[in-house]
Amino acid sequence: MAEKILVVEDERTLRETLQYNLQRQGYEVLTASDGLQAIKVARKERPDLILLDLMLPQIDGLEVCRVLRQEMALPILMLTARVDEVDKVVGLEVGADDYMTKPFSMRELMARVKALLRRERLIREKLAAESDSDEMPDTASRAPLEYGDLTVDLARHEVSRAGEPLPLKPKEYELLAFLARHKGIVLSRDLILERVWGWSYGGGSRTVDVHVRWLREKIERDPANPERIITVRGVGYRFEG
Repeated sequence: MAEKILVVEDERTLRETLQYNLQRQGYEVLTASDGLQAIKVARKERPDLILLDLMLPQIDGLEVCRVLRQEMALPILMLTARVDEVDKVVGLEVGADDYMTKPFSMRELMARVKALLRRERLIREKLAAESDSDEMPDTASRAPLEYGDLTVDLARHEVSRAGEPLPLKPKEYELLAFLARHKGIVLSRDLILERVWGWSYGGGSRTVDVHVRWLREKIERDPANPERIITVRGVGYRFEG
């Protein structure tokens, strides 16, 4: 099945050009010309990636990004005619995965789209493999994970630091175990929320940030300058052990 991309661009010529080039690459392409339509289409169609213009009628791209980031985990590539570095930083902080300034090379855009989709596929495949292994755990997959003075014992559901047990709340343990089992992989807040709290959880991704802060207070030498749970701006977290 072709991967689905939502192009959000109010300039008709550019929107149609992007649609044409993406379709030539084999993608299914949806389009929207303003921010409200973009949110409506994204909620209904659940695309695999969004190309999102910054300056849009109704609601701008930053607000669209902020709204969708609270509801779904998918790559967002922001497009803008602005060159101000502040705009780029704000775009990444509200949840964009990448950022391109107009005018841009269509070849480079296609390369970035492929890279973002490939990263998302790899994460999903790894998580699917993990789910399969969880159904039939073996000794190797349940061996304690060692990260310096930190030990995560998956079989016993226990965590220790320098040999001393750490009193973690159930969700703190589940979050740490999930991050530790995917060392080095950037995991979005939405993905963490989905896998640790589940689809039925009604809270927002802010829950993840709060639990990460609690974990850092227990496993980091300096919680204000974490070395184990690294924040990846605009995306989520990466565990470095």
